[in-house]
Amino acid sequence: MLTNVLIIEDETRMREVIIMLLSDMNIKFFEAADGAEAIEIFENENIHLVITDLKLPQKSGMEVLAHVKENRSEVPVIIITAFGSIDNAVTAIRQGAFDYVTKPFKEDRLRSCIKKALQISHLTFEVKHLRQEIEGKYNFNNIIGNSPEMCDILRMAGEVSKTDTTVLITGESGTGKELLSRATHINSPRSKGPFLPVNCAAIPSALLEAELFGYERGAFTGAQQRKKGKFEMASGGTLFLDEIGDMELDVQSKFLRVLESHAFERLGGDKSIQADVRIIAATNKDLEKMVAEKLFREDLYYRVSVFPIRIPPLREHRDDIPLLSRHFVQGFSKAFGRKIPMLSDKVLEMLVNHPWKGNIRELKNVLERAMILSKGDRITRRHVVLNETHEKPFSTMNIDQIVSLLIHDYRVGIEELESKCITFALERSGNNVSQAARMLGLSRATLRYRLEKMGLPASAKN
Repeated sequence: MLTNVLIIEDETRMREVIIMLLSDMNIKFFEAADGAEAIEIFENENIHLVITDLKLPQKSGMEVLAHVKENRSEVPVIIITAFGSIDNAVTAIRQGAFDYVTKPFKEDRLRSCIKKALQISHLTFEVKHLRQEIEGKYNFNNIIGNSPEMCDILRMAGEVSKTDTTVLITGESGTGKELLSRATHINSPRSKGPFLPVNCAAIPSALLEAELFGYERGAFTGAQQRKKGKFEMASGGTLFLDEIGDMELDVQSKFLRVLESHAFERLGGDKSIQADVRIIAATNKDLEKMVAEKLFREDLYYRVSVFPIRIPPLREHRDDIPLLSRHFVQGFSKAFGRKIPMLSDKVLEMLVNHPWKGNIRELKNVLERAMILSKGDRITRRHVVLNETHEKPFSTMNIDQIVSLLIHDYRVGIEELESKCITFALERSGNNVSQAARMLGLSRATLRYRLEKMGLPASAKN
């Protein structure tokens, strides 16, 4: 990475010495003889490091330092000063300068100081770039979906993100619960703080308590040193508890106490530590049913579900499938270094009509396989491999599941469903209206009326 260094020194010879000293480093130098010229360069160039004398014409080194810290505080500033002005250099350090070097300086001292400053500058730049990338990725505007269902969810999440209110996100696996929780954090006043996810299903109960609250040295066998827990590490930010429905009852009671008191103790410790965190929880389980079955604490349920958000399965907002599909294909094209292929109408129709038991995650995986299999500029049906093994036979499903499957997955309307039921009953009864009516739980007159309404031939009414 080419580094831009601004050297501010009114003595030409001194600037030349510094440039010569750093000539073996991958640096592009910018020179200024006074503070006003330096500020103009700083405004117009992407400077990574500033090296400045304190005493300068027009504007002083202190004024340059103040301008840098006010406009781009992440850029380190090294002060070069005469030995008799060390007090001024110390003042500059207090006001944000990275370090100071006295004249006449030792070459090793200046090079070491510059190398450290550049290391910090590069790390700061990478962190800033990564934060911008993350904030862009998890912006609400980048959560794909134009359906009324998704618009309502994004509106609700946008409103609650402005607060510290506890949020419970529910939905099937693969619907994007963590994505929404991250977006809620990124768009909240706590966005500069950490976002720490904890998968309650992946950590045994005996370890989950230590993971959440931390422990003191000697708290249990193997605890050889103090360790901070996620509550402590997430201070000032958000703690995301994924699959909270898998949290054991004993841990639930301790978690509830933290929610109520906003304080906790490490395992083996007696010091109360403030829990300055925002809680977002998620689950694919029916917590109300678990409460009724005594598998989840009722008081904890009401504490975590202050602001519930349900993300519907993909089959309930099929209108978003074409938009999601094009988004994923575009992303894979960029990752694979390929031209964006077109999705044929038949492929889109097939994707829209698929049940997607694995939801958005399954759709993304299917399209990634399709991108690998397709070599040209078009993805066709032969490139799309759908998983049909997860389909449930009707014999193992209850009536609610069957109706849901017919309406959501096969898009069967009420008139078509009624027609299918009557036709089936007539076929099974050999067109015997009385027997068909008994099979359907209808009177013979009601069935005859519905047959007339359906416009079936008279032969079918005998």
